[in-house]
Amino acid sequence: MNVLVVGRGGREHSIVTKLGESKQVSKIFAAPGNAGIAKSAECVAIDEMDIDGLVAFAKEQEIDLTVVGPENPLNAGIADRFQEAGLKIFAPSEKAALLEGSKSYAKEFMQKYDVPTAAYAVFSDPEEAKAYIRKQGAPIVVKADGLAAGKGVIVALTEEEALDAVDDMLVSKAFAEAGATVVIEEFLDGKEFSLMAFVHEDKVFPMVTARDHKRAFDNDEGPNTGGMGAFAPADDVTQADLDFAMENILLRTANGMIKEGRPFTGILYAGLIMTAQGPKVIEFNTRFGDPETQVVLPLLKNDLYQVFHDVLDGNDPELVWEDAASLGVVIASQGYPGSYKKGVQLPELPEGSNPLTVHAGTKLENGELVSDGGRVLLVGAVAATREEAAGKVYDALKIFDDTNDFFYRKDIGK
Repeated sequence: MNVLVVGRGGREHSIVTKLGESKQVSKIFAAPGNAGIAKSAECVAIDEMDIDGLVAFAKEQEIDLTVVGPENPLNAGIADRFQEAGLKIFAPSEKAALLEGSKSYAKEFMQKYDVPTAAYAVFSDPEEAKAYIRKQGAPIVVKADGLAAGKGVIVALTEEEALDAVDDMLVSKAFAEAGATVVIEEFLDGKEFSLMAFVHEDKVFPMVTARDHKRAFDNDEGPNTGGMGAFAPADDVTQADLDFAMENILLRTANGMIKEGRPFTGILYAGLIMTAQGPKVIEFNTRFGDPETQVVLPLLKNDLYQVFHDVLDGNDPELVWEDAASLGVVIASQGYPGSYKKGVQLPELPEGSNPLTVHAGTKLENGELVSDGGRVLLVGAVAATREEAAGKVYDALKIFDDTNDFFYRKDIGK
């Protein structure tokens, strides 16, 4: 079988690696891919947003299945276009992807279908937003309504921070159209965890839990990022919590989307927080999480290609997971999530599967491996315990300790 993976980051590298283990897959293409993906797949110079080009390529190469990593092509209707062309794709429709594409839509949906989440209000006028913040007080959360690459969320611990966030989004247009509307939410206190599931309409097959570390620096300090590391499973989440989340969040959402005329097929990602009332939704994504995918997929025992096919055909893939711990740490360019240099040469990286190196923002330049993004790599490992996995990862990361061009958190998994 020929498979096409759309995307260029660490999540897509992990998907390519897992698909490469399948005896059913003869050829993997990645569009556009990165330097690490190029070792396991044929990278083709087609941008994720060039949907016409991707459809034409999939037809020409007789692609049997396409898997989409990033959110932007999902919200541009890539799944609809592939299906219209008679091509098999594992991804939600444009209408279903709105669950991630608009935070205000997602909040309205959750309110309508009684999916547990924080209280909220939506604003496009900065003065009205500020008046609401002054009335509610801090801590409070300010979110850009649209897609902002994981950076459009400000957890404001002071009123001043929240007012500044409103100015950034609604006045200075820091997130362009993505921030033309803001969602202001009640601050929920508790431990966060991620729960991803393979979904086809009313059938939901959850993965193991994971915990992502969003803040740039140790002790959860610094600005929000796309994620600086993760581990799986989040072992403080009980079976009762999972049963609650499955029934009241994942299944309720899948069934609600059918009622909305937006049946969901693909990966439903629920970013959850443990509260005294049980898990509540912080946000939905409509694709594999990044960096959660990089620590969850190494624990999956199944053939991932078969899983995609089973789910698309409405069958139970009977997911089986390693009884082990998986942990990964992101190496980022100095300055991320703000401005940073690209084209910086990388040291020699660990080769092999444990620890494994997952490429995110890398490319080959004159035969040398160089940085090409804010989050550059993830080094991950699987072991009997989280502490053991962390030990393997941090031993491998010592090669970055003598450089001022990159940084990583020293406390992932603690």
